[in-house]
Amino acid sequence: MPSVRTRDGVNLHVKDAGSGTTVLLIHGWPLTGDMWEWQTLALLEAGYRVVTYDRRGFGQSAHPASGYDYDTFADDLAAVIDEGDLRDVTLVGFSMGGGEIARYLSRHGASRVRQAALVASVVPYVLRTDDNPHGVPGEKLDEMRMQVRKDRFGFLQSLGKRLYGVGLVSHPVSPGVLDWTFMLGVMASPKATIDCIDAFGRTDFRPDLAAFTVPTLVVHGTGDATVPIDATGRAAAKGIPGASLVEYEGEPHGLFATAADRLTRDLLNFLSI
Repeated sequence: MPSVRTRDGVNLHVKDAGSGTTVLLIHGWPLTGDMWEWQTLALLEAGYRVVTYDRRGFGQSAHPASGYDYDTFADDLAAVIDEGDLRDVTLVGFSMGGGEIARYLSRHGASRVRQAALVASVVPYVLRTDDNPHGVPGEKLDEMRMQVRKDRFGFLQSLGKRLYGVGLVSHPVSPGVLDWTFMLGVMASPKATIDCIDAFGRTDFRPDLAAFTVPTLVVHGTGDATVPIDATGRAAAKGIPGASLVEYEGEPHGLFATAADRLTRDLLNFLSI
């Protein structure tokens, strides 16, 4: 399954390896399916089938001019699941990838899904509003859009440092990881990069929480300055019946790299349930 064609004719780049129970990993903005390098290797070595794909507009998938909304993203995920005839699959979404899971479950149901994991996810709502006071101000999202439009490359360089919590004293990842993260981000189209800021920042997934009828794991860093835990991880765990919340004390948004071993262990433990 090297590629999948969506219902509106967009080709998605897919990687499908291994055998056994299937784990489908959904990447965050503005990266690609390759961001799951550490988890993919560990899952394959543990005997799982691992599927990743690049969201439309990102990585090696086609870069159309439209379709950067969560109804379309959820239908794209459905195309990957249907084309690969994936059943009893565990869906794992990082950051904006959690939105695909929420909207997929509400639009397509859970008949093919065994479990779901939300990792530093934007679910249920990122935008600060009167009834979501811990969210991100809309002005900050607008500023991000302007920065990407003005100098996408400079923005991506600074984004990597924020993603992993790199500072004057803190260096949780190597310069090589920062370079790699920049390379993944550069592969996205500027149109997708800009449009998805509104998609992940302004889409309200609270009505979708009722569709989580499968065991759900929520993992979030308490030091996440990009996707605040109170508006997302803690709210998701509270709104999804039976969800398990695991908080990583002090970890930043990019915990798939900064806490790679711990995240892998938690996913493997969850998969064994």
